[in-house]
Amino acid sequence: MMDAARNMVSRAVLALINDAAKLQRVQIAMRADEERGEVERFQDYGFTSVPFPGAEAVALSVGGSRSHMVVIAVEDRRYRLTSLEEGEVAIYTDQGDKIVLKRGREIEVTAGTRVTIDAPDTLIKGNLHVEGDTTCDGDVSDHSGSMQEMRDTYNGHNHNETGSVTNTPNQVMD
Repeated sequence: MMDAARNMVSRAVLALINDAAKLQRVQIAMRADEERGEVERFQDYGFTSVPFPGAEAVALSVGGSRSHMVVIAVEDRRYRLTSLEEGEVAIYTDQGDKIVLKRGREIEVTAGTRVTIDAPDTLIKGNLHVEGDTTCDGDVSDHSGSMQEMRDTYNGHNHNETGSVTNTPNQVMD
């Protein structure tokens, strides 16, 4: 009974990760001569990851049986973000991309290449400040109309000057 209790919780190192199934499976190494393959890895609902071999884990022996193990937590100190303030939460990768929910109700997003939002409609409540160029594949509008409507008005306008109407501008706004 004491052996079963002692063997219930183990530190482990991940050797292989199989993410193809509905429940991820890992191969773990524990004591110097103890390995287990096809160990189920439980993750929190709504969150998933594929850790690197060499990440550390906490493994439980279900019912004290070393032949029926599950992994309940995985950590990789090689890539973990450090120096967060109390109460802050982060999602991160080994490449330095991260989302940090910071104190003061601020969210910091860091991406090395691109942030993609795939949604039919995106609402930003508040101001949008862009440091750099802005490109748009669609139309740009404000409360007075679209940029295309502004171009059409400019390109087609004329003036009634000194009793005669001038031609439309000789330089159009593209």
